[in-house]
This record gives sequence, structure tokens and C-alpha cells, in this order.
Amino acid sequence: MPEEALSMRKIREILRLSALGLAQHQIARSCSIVQSTVHRYLKLAEAAQLRWPLPEGISDQQIDQLLFGKRAAPPSRRLHPPPDFAAIHKDLQSHKDLTLELLWQEYKNADADGYGYSRFCDLYREWSRTQNVTLRQQHNPGEKMFVDYAGSTIPVRNRDTGEVHPAAIFVAALGYSSYTFAEATWSQQLPCWIGSHVRAFEYFGGLPMLVTPDNPKTGVSKACRYEPDLNPTYNDMAAHYGVAVIPARPRKPRDKAKVENAVQVVQRWIVAALRKRTFFSLTEVNTAIAELLALLNHKPFRKREGTRASQFAAFDKPALRPLPAERYEMGEWRRLKVDLDYHVPAGGHFYSVPYQLVGQEVDIRLTAATVELFHDGLRVASHARSFLADRATTLTEHRPKAHQQYLDWTPSRLLSWADAAGPHTAQLFRQILATKPHPEMGYRACLGLVRLGGKHSTARLEAAAARALHFGAYTLASVESILRHHLEDQPLPGVAVETPPEVAAVHPNIRGAGYFDCIQ
Repeated sequence: MPEEALSMRKIREILRLSALGLAQHQIARSCSIVQSTVHRYLKLAEAAQLRWPLPEGISDQQIDQLLFGKRAAPPSRRLHPPPDFAAIHKDLQSHKDLTLELLWQEYKNADADGYGYSRFCDLYREWSRTQNVTLRQQHNPGEKMFVDYAGSTIPVRNRDTGEVHPAAIFVAALGYSSYTFAEATWSQQLPCWIGSHVRAFEYFGGLPMLVTPDNPKTGVSKACRYEPDLNPTYNDMAAHYGVAVIPARPRKPRDKAKVENAVQVVQRWIVAALRKRTFFSLTEVNTAIAELLALLNHKPFRKREGTRASQFAAFDKPALRPLPAERYEMGEWRRLKVDLDYHVPAGGHFYSVPYQLVGQEVDIRLTAATVELFHDGLRVASHARSFLADRATTLTEHRPKAHQQYLDWTPSRLLSWADAAGPHTAQLFRQILATKPHPEMGYRACLGLVRLGGKHSTARLEAAAARALHFGAYTLASVESILRHHLEDQPLPGVAVETPPEVAAVHPNIRGAGYFDCIQ
């Protein structure tokens, strides 16, 4: 796999698994990459003094810069295609008269620069000898847990309708002692798959270093011999418990012989033993399984001393790592683009992120209680989960400053401000709110009046409001025009103007004392 194609999530996982003490070939299997790539990234991390746990708040871009700096494009090179020995072997098995020499001639016709006949035959024989080699696997105490589903199911009957639902049987076995856990679940879907792993860890009372599943679609997004990709939720669960997941190779049951054997034993000694019983709930099934499981784990081995339970207590149990303080809560992962209103939809509800992320993609993790949002490997928002459809959960700090200032003015606060400004201002506010076809339009006009109150004195705004009320001009534009032309000082037509006493005493027919002084 080219380095450029390796995701930052896998780079973080390489560093995490290395800190757990896993060998490079184990890390390569878990992360779905070749061992040479693991070696190179660990060397780069060592040179950059980058260790797990990573510094808090470090982003994917910062990790990339520390590891590579400015990377030059790799030089292109011509690859010489090797012979397809699998297809050659299949042809030889299918046609009894076919010879290796004829197949070599066809190979040379397709690739004139290919191997000569002698080298071609040697390479084929070397490849053929490796096909039937069997590896005897040695498992260390507390090292591996193998998981799979049994091929058989247990029927659960609906007591009211009589409908029968086949319950899946999850099986987990420890590599050293073969100590086995089994339970029935409604399906093999992701919630059941993750929940069974959690209950298996709790049944064993500790954590192994490695978990080896088959390649089910629930746990492995892309089944591949060399590059299986784990489901993000499955990977998240593994990170929570500090275990590494190394899937078995497709169509290679020997990679998980322990659980294959455990599945066979569970089917024979548990599923078959319950074949004549009728169950009406999953709880009844698991109660019956638990009783037979205890007998199975205490059943003596045929070819060695002790039982699964005794071997577990003596070797596996002391080697298992302790469980974390908190049980894993399953989260569903999604990747979405942030809308223009700086919200993203999840489960029919809308959750806010910082407005600077508008138009960018974020990762969303949904649990039963929380919604977490990540960008560039960093958590940017966390909300309590809401199940109200078509509603929004918004944090104030996620809004731009202009939006925050706008939303700070609630209708009740607007009216309180108007009452403090004066009776005419308060009456104008209420008239505006009453005459607009939609309340939102009235809020905007009242906010405009508050803005005018910041530019002009309260006395001027009160006088302008009185003039607007007199003429029935219940608009922001009318008040702005009155203030701009200083019309608030003009007397209102049809309204008597009270004359002050000192002004009323001055009249043309009253001569005053000075008149008489002039006559003298």
C-alpha cells in the first residue's frame, strides 16, 4: 500500500498498537497493511519523537507534518508481473493432458520478457510446495480471543402469534485454555456483534491482547486476504478496551481453528442438547445456554489433563488485563458535510458545530446518550442526544458573533428595553409587533429601533416614537426619517401646545412697565 493512501486513523492505530507491545507483523495484520509499511511508520515516529498516547489536541495535519514534512512524489518504476501460479495450478488440475511446458509457452507469448522455462518450473514447484503446509499454532495465556457465529440457530417462538424467530449463537474462545463463552442474540447485525464482545470480555473477567474474528460484514467492512478494513464501530470498541483486532484470512479456517472447534463443541453439546425445548424469549434461551456452558467448560479434556475451566483459572485468567472502569457504549459512525447553517443531521435531529467548519466534512459518532463530532481527528463538538425530529440542538459558541448578538434580543427583552425608554417607545414596539404578518418580521424592526437608540438620545427616540404613533407610521423607516430630518421637534397638527406661564404673560396688548417709562 502506498504511504499516501494510508489514512491518519491507521497511523494513530499503528502507534497505539505499538505502545501495547505488539510485534510489527501483528500490527500489520490488525491494520491491514504490509509489515514493511508498519516498520517505516514506526521509524518515522521514532525520528519525530512521536509516541502514544499522542499529545492532546494534535490534529491529523500536524501528525503528517511531523512524520513527513514536505514529501516528494515517489519515482515511478516498471513492475514485472509474476506468473499467476494459482491459475496455472487450476488449469493443470482441470485438464489431464495439459503440460507445464505448454502453459509456459502461453505465459511467454503474453510476456516476452518473462521467466525462462527452467526458472518458471522452479518457481511453480516452490509455490506448489507451500500450498499444503499446516502451521501448528501455539497460543500464549491471555493472548488471543477467537470469535465467530455458530452455523446452527435456536428457534424462539412468539407466545402470542406463534411466529418463530431463529436466534444466532455467538461463540468466543480463549486461545490457550479454550475456555468458551456462548450466547444467543436476535441477529448477527452490528449492535448484537458489539454487545456480544462486551459480554464475552465481562464473562472472562479481563481482556486479551488480540481478538481474531472471521470476516463478517458486521465486523469487517472489506474482506481481503491482505487488507481487510474493520468497521469503524468495531475499531472504536477495540480502542476502548485496548485490544487489537486481527481478522482471519478469508477462506482460511485454520487461522481460527480454536473457535472453529469451539463452535463445533457448542453446536454438539449445547444447541443439540436444547433441540427438544421450546423457548418463548431470548432470556430463556441464554439461561439454558449458561447452564450447559458451565458443564462444557468443566468437562475433562480427552487428550490432556484438566478442563477448560481449570486451565483458564491457572493460566489465562492471571494473564488477562483488567477491564476498564466504564463499559463500552456502542456508537454509530457517519461522515457528513456541514450545512450552511453550521448544523449536521443525525437521527432526524440537527446538531451544531463551529461555524468555521461550514462546507467541510466531519465524522459523527452517535451513542444512545451522546453525539460527538470530529474534524481532522479532533473532537469539535459534543451534544446530549435528542430524539426530537426536525429540531436543532445549538451551542451559542458555535454561532458567529453577529448571530449571537441577534439572538440575545428575545421578545421579552425588547419590550423591557422599550418600557425603559419611554411610554411612546413602548407603545410603538407593541404596535409594530401587532401589525407585522409574522412575529419574526416584527423582531427585526424592533431590533432596528434598538440600534437607533444607540445612535440617538432616549429623549429624541421617544419624541420620534410619539410622532410616528400620531401618524400611524409603524415602521422602522418612518422613525429613521423623523430622526434624520429632526422632525421630532416639530409640533403635531391638531395637538394643543401648552404655553409656559412666563410665555403666556407676554401679549401685544400688554404694554408693560417700560412703556410708561418711555412716555415720561
